[in-house]
Amino acid sequence: MVGDKVRIRFRKTGDLRLISHHDLMRCFERMLRRAALPFHSTSGFNPKPRLIFAMPLPLGISGSQEIVELELDQPVLLEEVQAALVRQAPPGLEILALERIDPKTTAHVRRATYRIALETSCVQELAERIQALLAAEACWIERERPQRKRLNARPFVSDIRLKSDALEMELVVTPNGTVRPEEVLKLLAFENLIEAGVPLERTKLELEEEALSPVPAPGHSESCRP
Repeated sequence: MVGDKVRIRFRKTGDLRLISHHDLMRCFERMLRRAALPFHSTSGFNPKPRLIFAMPLPLGISGSQEIVELELDQPVLLEEVQAALVRQAPPGLEILALERIDPKTTAHVRRATYRIALETSCVQELAERIQALLAAEACWIERERPQRKRLNARPFVSDIRLKSDALEMELVVTPNGTVRPEEVLKLLAFENLIEAGVPLERTKLELEEEALSPVPAPGHSESCRP
């Protein structure tokens, strides 16, 4: 039986953005074991801490407000859990805040916001492309993996905000998926930023329970013909 459950918000930056989600899970597992916290384990021959990440962070993208939920065998003061994890966290992983949640609750992401730095010279040209994309009824992209398909990305783009030195993309997340920030940049003809090594940052994950307005219905996808 799960005795307690806490939601952890953390930041993943620096060189740590170059590790995979699987490696991040192993990192948290080592932290929990070294912190000697009474975590709840999975069953089977190779038990592991019961960790549930709200939305795995893609390789190469840093995260400012990531979310993971931890199940415990018994209640522990949140201050003690946070202090223990902070002591074991490697450089680039910062434990920001903890909250106690109902053991039956699971985080469901509603929106994800991404940010990428821009040069000032790009702003005017990009503003026109953003306006055109947001005004369009459909923006089709083609994916090769995990299977080849054609997807209308427009319903998944909630907003695009252009700052003086950065671009922010607010993307809708549904049980059937979402659009990737790299795909939005490609629609804007600015995929060269990724190719040039400009880092992406996920600045926010908005959960369903935090929603203040309804999410637009997602678009459909269709298989590509060879």
